[in-house]
Amino acid sequence: MIQVRNLTRYYGEFAALRDVSFDLKEGEIVGLLGLNGAGKSTTLKVLAGLLAPSVGSVVIDGLDLHTNPLVRARIGYLPEDPPLYVEMTTTAFLRHIGRIKGMSAAELDRRVPEVIRLADLGGREHQVIGTLSHGYRKRVGIAQSVINAPKLVILDEPISGLDPAQIVEMRKVVRNLGTNRAVILSSHILSEVSATCDRILVIGGGKLVAQGTEAELVSRPGTDAQLVITVR
Repeated sequence: MIQVRNLTRYYGEFAALRDVSFDLKEGEIVGLLGLNGAGKSTTLKVLAGLLAPSVGSVVIDGLDLHTNPLVRARIGYLPEDPPLYVEMTTTAFLRHIGRIKGMSAAELDRRVPEVIRLADLGGREHQVIGTLSHGYRKRVGIAQSVINAPKLVILDEPISGLDPAQIVEMRKVVRNLGTNRAVILSSHILSEVSATCDRILVIGGGKLVAQGTEAELVSRPGTDAQLVITVR
């Protein structure tokens, strides 16, 4: 469904990504794991069409994302800090985003209740976004990312800033997203990625250094832990 090939992105002379390749399948939830500065957000922005690759391609349903701009309509994107209009209610905001994405009033009448259920926002439909907790704002961000039923959903650090109870609830929301679309999310926390995702992509220094299930990654040769201590 989604093929990423030889993705490379330069900022000046600095290579934030170098020759990254992987595939995503429908119904699959994939975690992009790496430390801060590893290249996770740059990868997701290229996948979302917000950055053009210096080299390489992103192909969705056989169409190259960066030569076919209309392919962006098949992508839903949630940045780490959701861009919300805090003075609007949840429903009004979702309808506004849907109109921006070209949806008709009839489509919105059908789709808004669906994404409210999908993001577990029941009881918050008519609440002003500015009065919602951080966790519920994240859910509103997820709801807007899937309002037009995209084929690919991209979530940048969806659990960032959430408390333990909210993290458990967010896992359920993310799993629900993966029933009929491809989902890729980023995190620097292995336990959260392994608890939510079917497969893990490990990125470091702008390169894809490993991929597979948690069991496959742990069983790889040369994965023994090393502890380096400097003392005076």
